Amino acid sequence: MAQVNEVKSVKTNKPSTATSIKKLLFDYSVPILFIVICLIGVYFSKLPAVFIVNTLLTRITRNSFMVLALVLPVIAGLGLNFGLVIGAMAGQFAILIVTHLKIGGFPGFLWCLVLSTPFAVIFGLMTARLLNRTKGQEMISSMIAGFFANGVYQFILLFLVGTLIPIKNPDLVLTRGIGIKNTIDLTTEYGLKYSIDAVFEYPLFYILAGIGAVACLVVVIDYILKSKNAPEQLDKFKYATRLVISGAILGVSIWVITSGSMLMSVKLPVATTVMIAMLWAFNVLIMKTKLGQDFRTVGHNMEIAKVSGIDVDKTRTIAMIISTVLAAWGQIIFLQNIGTLSTYGSHVQIATFAIASILLGGASVTKATSGQAILGVILFHTLFIVSPKAGNNLFGDAQIGEFFRAFVSYGVIGVALGLHAWNKRVQALRRQLDV
Repeated sequence: MAQVNEVKSVKTNKPSTATSIKKLLFDYSVPILFIVICLIGVYFSKLPAVFIVNTLLTRITRNSFMVLALVLPVIAGLGLNFGLVIGAMAGQFAILIVTHLKIGGFPGFLWCLVLSTPFAVIFGLMTARLLNRTKGQEMISSMIAGFFANGVYQFILLFLVGTLIPIKNPDLVLTRGIGIKNTIDLTTEYGLKYSIDAVFEYPLFYILAGIGAVACLVVVIDYILKSKNAPEQLDKFKYATRLVISGAILGVSIWVITSGSMLMSVKLPVATTVMIAMLWAFNVLIMKTKLGQDFRTVGHNMEIAKVSGIDVDKTRTIAMIISTVLAAWGQIIFLQNIGTLSTYGSHVQIATFAIASILLGGASVTKATSGQAILGVILFHTLFIVSPKAGNNLFGDAQIGEFFRAFVSYGVIGVALGLHAWNKRVQALRRQLDV
């Protein structure tokens, strides 16, 4: 009888398909809303598919590394790290040094990674010390720290270069001999333009076809194994969703390849993509270590972490240093793709755009994953591409399209945070009802 009751309880607790769908819609309300907005924007923009895909791919590979740098601070309880701009400054210091030394191409890119790291470690350590003294106010503190650091950055490059820092390079220094120029060209013989992007490129849809096929196979094998070993934990709806998405990727890729579409001209910068994939893997693997579990514990409850013997301040410091170093590298990847360094402006909006992206992917101030970061990059930059043209086509005024772009850049942060707050409140009410 005990066994029968146990079986009945298992069946009762197993979620139905309708319940799974409702939970999916509720948990992913933010990305679902913006997926719909993206589709509407794509339709009304009337832009060619090859243009959208090519531009979107460029933006994804350019920005994903920076957005992935946000994941660990969120998990460690530091919130959305507006201090990414400080890491970006470290990357720009390295680019200026490498440009001055006239080390271009892929070797120059590697030297930028090496030289930016000590700067970023120091900046991350200083930022972490500030945030450890302002627990509970980390986001506003990191934002103000970014403003302060920007002032110091400008002071160094405008007044110290050419005086205390002896640089006489006419390609970098202003004509008066003091201060760095507003714009540095990275497309010269010794520049960094496409220093990593152009290492190896391959048609996008051949790669997507392989990924889709492998993903379908993995889903099927995982389903078969779990149905044999733990059928009571099997969520058929989740597996069906994964299989549909993987199959869609495979099917669309095969159609593009066989139809001779112009989309075949879209090429993926493989080396850059590998770097992004390695960071994704790093974010996943570090969470399986003791340090990763400490991040999660501290982010969940600092008091419990202290009782468990975890050094809270040290753990938060490590998370911030890692994030700052990754932000420096992400800025280098970003600028080598752009081909121009706006000395006093390239880093200013980088944190705002990265945070808007990860929020669109479904992350919040307390929870984030690498998958949400990449999804957010896709949604944010799709909106960024199509919204000006869609606004122009809908209202007949090009200026309206620019207003759409401003809304995408800033308004989505408020909308996403509002929806997340609503989700959190509903979940709290549900827990009260369950009790």
